[in-house]
Amino acid sequence: MKVKQLSVFIENKAGRVSEVTELLGGAAINIRGFAVSDTAEYGILRLIVDKPDEALEVLKGAGFTVKPSEVICIDLPDQPGGLAGVLKIVADAGVNIEYVYSLVATYVVLNVADVDRAVGLLADQPVRLVSQEEISRF
Repeated sequence: MKVKQLSVFIENKAGRVSEVTELLGGAAINIRGFAVSDTAEYGILRLIVDKPDEALEVLKGAGFTVKPSEVICIDLPDQPGGLAGVLKIVADAGVNIEYVYSLVATYVVLNVADVDRAVGLLADQPVRLVSQEEISRF
């Protein structure tokens, strides 16, 4: 079973990821998972959405460079070594794993330039910040 992923090429500057997510939200497209990788000047926003064909058209229509590709999504066993066991099956067969990211519920990790400032900005918003202790209790 395969899943369609969209890779969106964006400038590495404030507001570009937000622009993509606003476009998709405005088109009633739900993001199920994502990952961002970056260099000094550019980034790749990888998306799993509920309506990939519509998302592709919306993003291209807004001038973004988008590459669709097929990936697999696995529901891992929730136990120590669950991920390792699945990755070992693929690696032992000689299949290269290019990257991995998580689609765990609605928890999202943000790496920002000023962590303390971002925490302060979000503290009074309708956003629930997740603690390390909570992550440890999964």
